[in-house]
Amino acid sequence: MKAMLNANFGKILFFSMLFAGTFNTTAQVSKKFTFSGSIDAYFRQNIGGPNGSDAIAPATSFANLNGFALGMANLVAGYESKKIGFVADLVFGPRGEDAVFNSPLYTPEGGSSRIVNQLYAYWNVSENITFTLGNFNTFLGYEVISPVANFNYSTSYMFSYGPFSHTGIKADFQLNEELSLMLAVMNSTDFTEFNPDGKYTAGLQLGYKGQFLNVLYGKQPSYDNTGTLIAGTEPTFQIDYTGGFDLTDLFYLGLNTSYNITDGAGFYGLALYPQYKTSENFSLGLRGEYFSVFGNGLDEVIGLDNEGDGHVFTATITGNYTLGNLRLKPELRIDTASEDSFLNSDLEPAKSLSSFLVAAIFSF
Repeated sequence: MKAMLNANFGKILFFSMLFAGTFNTTAQVSKKFTFSGSIDAYFRQNIGGPNGSDAIAPATSFANLNGFALGMANLVAGYESKKIGFVADLVFGPRGEDAVFNSPLYTPEGGSSRIVNQLYAYWNVSENITFTLGNFNTFLGYEVISPVANFNYSTSYMFSYGPFSHTGIKADFQLNEELSLMLAVMNSTDFTEFNPDGKYTAGLQLGYKGQFLNVLYGKQPSYDNTGTLIAGTEPTFQIDYTGGFDLTDLFYLGLNTSYNITDGAGFYGLALYPQYKTSENFSLGLRGEYFSVFGNGLDEVIGLDNEGDGHVFTATITGNYTLGNLRLKPELRIDTASEDSFLNSDLEPAKSLSSFLVAAIFSF
């Protein structure tokens, strides 16, 4: 089996290189094809908590491995003309696997779907209307899967436990220079290959001057401990606001708040993202997040009290140093929960955990 996987990876790598060469050559001729991507790696260590085999990290996606660790390689191919286009976004590595966790449904190894982050085609019906069909990253939240577009390297609780991706059809309307509307019909959240339960989820986004109100509503699949699909789950409702403001030429403030509920259980949170540019090559940013769980929802996130409630406050300070296409990001993170959610250096339950990491991100 290992030899088969190595052979499959060799084929993927060969065709990826061939694919890249073809697109680079074609781009010089037609100017319609694009090829871009990134790679990232990092070093992470707990402070006042266990490392090595006993290491524990905050229950957020990405940047939760210990010591020297890998993020992902991201390859994005696209075609764009006046009327039509497509995007094929492939991911390899731990961060990529976390991003497409619900995709490998056909075989235990996951098949080729394990590397598909986005895959969609679009049609510009007019200058103000675009239809998109396929698999696309979520429109909710401030943060995204690719580390290139995030200021902080580690991710927030709201991002990690909100949706990652959707498969369906969406229509984008540019109503005027300042107002936009998006309507979508999609499979259940993060089920990107096909529809497992015959239910659909509706999505809406209203944008005004760079501020976005996002809504998600629809039944989501639920499974028992044998993996059997259970019917009768109440629809999930999530409302989310994402935006930001340039307070000065050097100071930016981003905001995100979200509320999610299904069958009386869910979460809500608020995050602020102040960022200050100190020089041409260096910026400093803080993410302050409050995240709360209620009704025994998402009990793997943080410890819960006897009523099934719990919350956590996180302060993350990140530096962003740019060297051409390379970004270096030192980061200090402190998570403090209402209940025991971590381990201290004596391997005893603790309410707080501090950690430090340095990430390197190269984009092209």
